[in-house]
Amino acid sequence: MTTPLEEKNVLLDVVNLIKHFEIKEGFRQTKSLKAVDDISFQVFEGETLGIVGESGCGKSTTGNLLMHLLDKTSGAIVFNGVDMDDMSREQLRKSRADIQMIFQDPFSSLNPRMRVMDIIAEPIKTHLKKSKKEREQLVYELMDAVGLPRQYAYRFPHEFSGGQRQRIGIARAIALRPKLIICDEPVSALDVSIQAQILNLLIRLQKEFNLTFIFIAHGLPAVKYISDRIAVMYLGKIVEITTKEQLFNNPMHPYTNSLVAAVPLPDPKIRDSRERMILQGDIPSNVDLPTGCRFHTRCPFAQEKCKIDSPELIELESGHQVACFYPVQHENKQLVKVNS
Repeated sequence: MTTPLEEKNVLLDVVNLIKHFEIKEGFRQTKSLKAVDDISFQVFEGETLGIVGESGCGKSTTGNLLMHLLDKTSGAIVFNGVDMDDMSREQLRKSRADIQMIFQDPFSSLNPRMRVMDIIAEPIKTHLKKSKKEREQLVYELMDAVGLPRQYAYRFPHEFSGGQRQRIGIARAIALRPKLIICDEPVSALDVSIQAQILNLLIRLQKEFNLTFIFIAHGLPAVKYISDRIAVMYLGKIVEITTKEQLFNNPMHPYTNSLVAAVPLPDPKIRDSRERMILQGDIPSNVDLPTGCRFHTRCPFAQEKCKIDSPELIELESGHQVACFYPVQHENKQLVKVNS
């Protein structure tokens, strides 16, 4: 029986997180690229929060900020009840054992000069006081957990397929039994059949090691398969966040509706009968953002208010937050605008 979210502990609390990159031309400072612009969300122990959106929406930057691979402009990241800004350098180093990452490219994320044994053992050697024999035994156990034969331990990364290399990355990520793993598009570079294997592996490992995931991806099908809740990002903002059931059955933000409608359906009768929202225009630049709601330049429901004011992310239903002045709802598979 699944424990309700309200009864679970908050593992990660992100408050008003902002990351702006300064764009310079020559010696003159010009505009700011607003990669992540004032987002807030929580991640509960044992759940998988999916983050989805088009390229440039800020989802991978968010993951890098949570890992402290990038310095934030402002905001707070509270992990396990402690603000990471209040941590000393040593505390921050130790916290890295509890927050690990699985990277998008399974080849470039592995050192080509290191053997698999050394790659997986590296975090163990850094954070745990283990003898060489104990480290080797732990590596063999991790290889068993991710489905890699032990005899591959002394091979180099170039000797493996893409799926096998990603399994090495996963073994490295779980080596320290972290509390949170950030999965930054871990299956986007893999074949479809291999994607399913990796997703099933992550689900099994989550149950086995009591892991919490943030799963970042472009495609909704993969996010739907693995996630408990889903956050939708557009141009540095979270525009909707709710359970995966609510997101697919009752998407309220027009942008989310367009994403859900773009998911291929195997049944041609259902596919041909559903109403689709076709977005017009191109995605604006993060450097030169439109005023008001950032989606109003492409939204078929936009009104004058949308061009002036920026909507806040508010809870319209229990556990369903939306940033839109004129949300939509599904009724008999038709998109209906709700009167404000």
